[in-house]
Amino acid sequence: MENQAVQEILEKQLLTVAKAVEEKLDEEIAALDRVDDDDLEALRERRLQQMKKMAEKRSRWISLGHGEYTEIPSEKDFFSAVKASDRVVCHFYRENWPCKVVDKHLSILAKQHMETRFVKINAEKSPFLAEKLKIVVLPTIALVKNAKVDDYVVGFDELGGKDDFSTEELEERLAKAQVIFFEGESSLKSSGKTRSVRQSSNVDSSDSE
Repeated sequence: MENQAVQEILEKQLLTVAKAVEEKLDEEIAALDRVDDDDLEALRERRLQQMKKMAEKRSRWISLGHGEYTEIPSEKDFFSAVKASDRVVCHFYRENWPCKVVDKHLSILAKQHMETRFVKINAEKSPFLAEKLKIVVLPTIALVKNAKVDDYVVGFDELGGKDDFSTEELEERLAKAQVIFFEGESSLKSSGKTRSVRQSSNVDSSDSE
């Protein structure tokens, strides 16, 4: 008897949900029916303008060096880079294995996140900048927004404390600082790329891939 009562309650709830979904669909269909040719043309024009603006933005990003992971040759160039781009990820490095691990991950992310400039600078050859930004541990990744250093990723402590962290983990950390755009799912998942440097057999000391 009790089971029957529970079943009746569940059926009533399901009917209520089904009715709400049906009403919502009816509203959407009615809204589409009210859209005339002028509305459709306005929507199309707005969409075209958005696409045009995005194309112009991408073109500007490419001209500034976005889409690649490159080395900044001097401290002066660092200031020029952070003034030119709204979002910059800068790796302060020296010639060692941990920094090569960071190089590998950032070279991948640079291609995935066109909206952000990805660069590296030799900390030992940039004493003024390293002192000004209090760079002590290498590698350190400075996260720059609107020409100001907003956050740092120092060493690997925030990435599991080991050098076998994945590109996805670093990507999520950069997204947390809002220095890259991130929709809640790694841009690497759909590409099927290898995300752990330790899984790659070709790690070299080049600046980018």
